[in-house]
Amino acid sequence: MTREDADRLGRSFERSSLLASVLVLTMAGVVLALLQYVGLRRELVEDAGAQARIVALNSAAAVLFEDRVVAAEMLDALSAASTVRAARIEDETGTVLATYVAVGAVDGMGDCGLDCTRVSAPIEHAGAPLGAVVLEVSLQRVFSRLLAFAGAFLVAAMVALALSLPLLRRMRLRMRLAEARLDHLAHHDPVTGQLNRNAFNATLHRARDARAQSRHALLQLDMDRFKEINDTLGHLGGDELLRQVGTRLASAIRAEDQLFRLGGDEFAVLMHPVATAAEADVVAQRVLAQFAAPFRIAGHELYVTASAGVSLYPQDSSEFHDLAGNADAAMYEAKRHGRNRVAFFDPRLREAMAERLRLQTDLRRALEQDELALHYQAQVDTRSGALTGVEALLRWDHPTLGPVSPAVFVPIAEESGLIVPIGRWVLREACRQLAAWRGAGFSGVRVAVNLSVRQTRDEQLPDFIDALLGEFGLAPACLELEITESVLMEEADLAIGLLARLRARGLRLAIDDFGTGYSSMAYLQRLPIDALKIDMTFVRDIPGDGEAITTAILAMAHGLGLCVVAEGVETQAQHDFLRAAGCDQIQGYRIARPVPPDDVLARWHADATEAVPG
Repeated sequence: MTREDADRLGRSFERSSLLASVLVLTMAGVVLALLQYVGLRRELVEDAGAQARIVALNSAAAVLFEDRVVAAEMLDALSAASTVRAARIEDETGTVLATYVAVGAVDGMGDCGLDCTRVSAPIEHAGAPLGAVVLEVSLQRVFSRLLAFAGAFLVAAMVALALSLPLLRRMRLRMRLAEARLDHLAHHDPVTGQLNRNAFNATLHRARDARAQSRHALLQLDMDRFKEINDTLGHLGGDELLRQVGTRLASAIRAEDQLFRLGGDEFAVLMHPVATAAEADVVAQRVLAQFAAPFRIAGHELYVTASAGVSLYPQDSSEFHDLAGNADAAMYEAKRHGRNRVAFFDPRLREAMAERLRLQTDLRRALEQDELALHYQAQVDTRSGALTGVEALLRWDHPTLGPVSPAVFVPIAEESGLIVPIGRWVLREACRQLAAWRGAGFSGVRVAVNLSVRQTRDEQLPDFIDALLGEFGLAPACLELEITESVLMEEADLAIGLLARLRARGLRLAIDDFGTGYSSMAYLQRLPIDALKIDMTFVRDIPGDGEAITTAILAMAHGLGLCVVAEGVETQAQHDFLRAAGCDQIQGYRIARPVPPDDVLARWHADATEAVPG
C-alpha cells in the first residue's frame, strides 16, 4: 500500500466514522423523541382523565334533572385547566346539555387532528349511566416540550460531534502510525534493519511490470559456512555479524540499488538500471570486497567469506520471474568452485540444477531402498605387502544412470543434509561387514571410514558408534575414523573435543588428505590421532616435486609417533620411493582397486600376508 493509498484510506475512515456518528446520534434522537412524546402524551391524557372524572362526578345531578345552567357551571370550572380546549356534557342519548370553549379557542369541539386528543368520563347515578363528559385536550404543551427536548438534544449532539472530531483525527493519526509501523515490520528485517523477503518479492513484482523501461541485475549472496560461525558464536553473536554485514553491504551498493536480507545468511542486491555485465560485476566485486576486513564480534576478530551469484535481465531470460532462480544457481556455482567468489549465470547452470535436484531425490530413494553399497580398498605394509586394513568407500549404482561418481553425489548429500543419515548407514554397513568377515575367519583386518563435516558436529556420534560396536561384537581398535585436515583446521576446538571422546573409546583416528590444510607441527601435537594419510596430490608428483614434501611429512609424523599412509600410489616408482623413505603403509591402484566385500575376501583371505610384487 502506497502512502497516497494510506492517506486516502484514512480520510475515508474519518468521513465514514463521522457519518456513522451522525447516523447513530440521529437514530438515538428519534428514538428518544418518540419515547418522550409517548411519555408526555400519556401524562397529559391521565391529567385530563382525572379532570373529566371530577366534572362527571359533580355533574350527575344536573344531568339527572336536565339542569343546563348547572351543567354549564360545572364545565366553566375547566377554565383553570390550560390544556382543555373544549368540553361538553351530554346525556345518555347523546343530547348535549352544556358546552365549554376555552378563551382563545377558534371554535368548539370539531374534528380533532394531530394537535389534540379527546378524553371522556361516564356520568353515573347509583350505578346507572346518565351520560358522559367529553374533553378536547390540546397537545400543544406536549409538542412544545418535545421541541425543547429536540433542541437540547441537537445542541448536545453538536457538542458531542465537535468533541469527537479531534478524537477521530487522533485516532486516524494513530492508525497511520500503526499502519506505518506494521508496514515497516512487514518489509524490513528486524535483525539488520534492511529490506526483507516480502519487500524483495514486491520489488521484483513492480520491476517486472516496468521491465520494458530498464535492464536489471540481481546479485544473491550467501556467507560461507555461516552455520558453523553461528554455532560457535551463538545466536546473539550471529545476529551481530549479520547486522555488521548488512551495514557494510549497504555502504557498498549504488544509491539506486536496493539491498535485501532474504533470510538466514542470504542477502540480495537488485541493481537497476544496469547496462552491461561489466557494470554489474563492478558492483558485485565491491560487495564481495566488504568481507576482506575482519568483523569484530564480542571482542574477537572474525574473518568471513561469501559467495555471490549474478543474473541479468533480459540477457539471461526473457521472463523476469526467472531472475532469482538464475542468481541462486550462479551463487551455488560459485560455492562449488571454491567459495569467496562471484559467478554469473550461464544457461547450462539451469540444466545442472535440475539434474542435481533429480539426483538428490534419487539419492534419498537410494538410501531408503538400500541401493547404496560399500567397496573396500586395501591398505598394505609398504615393505612386506601384508594387508593392514581396508578403507570403506561409498558407491551408488543408479538404476538408470549406472554408477554415479562420489564426486557428484557426495556434495549433493552434503548440501541437502542427506550426508548425516548416509554417514550413519556407512558406519553401520562397515561394522556389519567387518563382523561378517570375522565370522568367516578373516580376522585381523581393520576398516577405515571417512567422517563427513556434519558428522564431526554430531554430539551423538560417539554413543552411536558405541552402540554399533556392541551390536556387532567388535573391538573399538578394529574401526578407524578418518577426518579431513580441512575440517580440523576450520573447527579446531570442536574437532579436538570430538576426537578426544572417540579416542577415549579405543577407536583409531587418522587425518585424511594431509598436506592440504596447512597444519603446523604444534597443531598436530594437540590432536589425539594415530595416523596421517598423505594426500594423493603429493604422491602424484613422485618422482619429482612431491618427494621433498612427502619426506618432510614423514619426518614430522614419525617425530610425533604417528603412522603414515600414502594414498593414490599407482606406479612402481612411487612404491619404491615411499618404501625407501620409510612410509609405513600405502594405498592405491598399485595395490588394489576398490572392490566389493566378497572380492576382498577372495583376494586376501587365502594369504593375509601375501606380498605385493616390488
